[in-house]
Amino acid sequence: MVQTARFARFPLGHFPTALEPMEQLTTHLRQSYTSVPELWIKRDDCTGLATGGNKTRKLEFLVGEAARQGADVLITQGATQSNHARQTAAAAARAGMECKLFLEKRQTRDEEYELSGNVLLDELLGAEIVDRVPAGTNMQEAMELLADELRAEGRRPYVIPGGGSNPLGAVGYVQCAQELEASPVPVDWVVHGTGSTGTQAGLVAGLRAMHSPAKVLGISVRQPEQAQIDAVFGLAERTAALIGAEGAVKREDVLVDDRWVGGGYGVPTDAMTEAVRLVAACEGILLDPVYSGKGFAGLIGNIADGRFAPDDNVVFLHTGGSAALFGYRSTFQTP
Repeated sequence: MVQTARFARFPLGHFPTALEPMEQLTTHLRQSYTSVPELWIKRDDCTGLATGGNKTRKLEFLVGEAARQGADVLITQGATQSNHARQTAAAAARAGMECKLFLEKRQTRDEEYELSGNVLLDELLGAEIVDRVPAGTNMQEAMELLADELRAEGRRPYVIPGGGSNPLGAVGYVQCAQELEASPVPVDWVVHGTGSTGTQAGLVAGLRAMHSPAKVLGISVRQPEQAQIDAVFGLAERTAALIGAEGAVKREDVLVDDRWVGGGYGVPTDAMTEAVRLVAACEGILLDPVYSGKGFAGLIGNIADGRFAPDDNVVFLHTGGSAALFGYRSTFQTP
C-alpha cells in the first residue's frame, strides 16, 4: 500500500504532467536502428515553477514540511548551474520564505556559465547566494553551520539536501510513479538521467510498492554504476519504508548505465550535444546539458544496443533544466 496523503504538501506544480508520444523522433531512429521501441516523454520539464523541472515534485513535500515546522528561510546547495537551487528559490518565493544558496564550483568554465542560465534566475527569484565554494566542499556541513547561525539570530531555517534527495523529497517521485501507472499507456520502461538519486529512488519505490512490472533505467550523470546503484538503492529502501512499503525494493530493481558520464558531472560530451540537437529538431523539445541531454544520449545508446523490444513502451522522463543551456552557449553555438 502506498501512503502519501499523510505528508504535508505545499502546492507548487502543474500535475499530472503530460505523457506525449515522440512520433517524429521514433520514425527518425527507425531509419538507423532495427529495434526501436514506442517512445514517449513524460513532461516534468513543464511542472510550471520557474521554467519547471523534476525538483518541483520533491519541493512540494519538502516545503510542505518546512511550512508545517514554521520555517521562514530555506537553505540548500548545488552546482553552479543547479536546477534544484533555481526551483528552491522559486518555491521559497511562492511560500513567502527567504532562500539562501551555496553553489559548488564543480568545474571551471566561462563567464556565461558562472553568471547566466540558472544563476541569473536564482538572483531574479530573490535568493541569496551565500557562497561559491570549491569542488569537494562538505556542503551539508556548510548548510548546517549557516542554519545554526540563523537559529542564534532567532530565525527558523529549514535545510534541504542537494537535489531535494532524501526520503521525503523522493515521495514526489512516488507520486510520479502513480501518474505513470494511472496513464492509458502500459509503461514497460522509464529512462532518465540519474544524479542525486531522489528521482530514481522515488520511481523505483513507488512502482515496486504498486507491484508494477515497469523497469526504471537511470543514466548516470555523475558517478560510476556501482556507486550510483548503492546510493539509489539505499534511498529507495528508505523511501519505501516511509510510504508503508518496507521491503518492496530489491537491489536488482535498481538499473544504472554509467557509459554516458563522459568527463564528469556537467562536463559536455559529443553524445549529449547530439542528443540535445536531435530532440530539438525532431520534437521541438529542449533538453538540458547536464541531466536530460546525457540521459537521452543513454536512451539512444541502449536502443542501439537492442535493449528494448520494438513493442515496448519506453518513457523518457524529462527532468527539465533547459535554462542551463544559456550557461553552455559555447558548447552549442554553431561556428
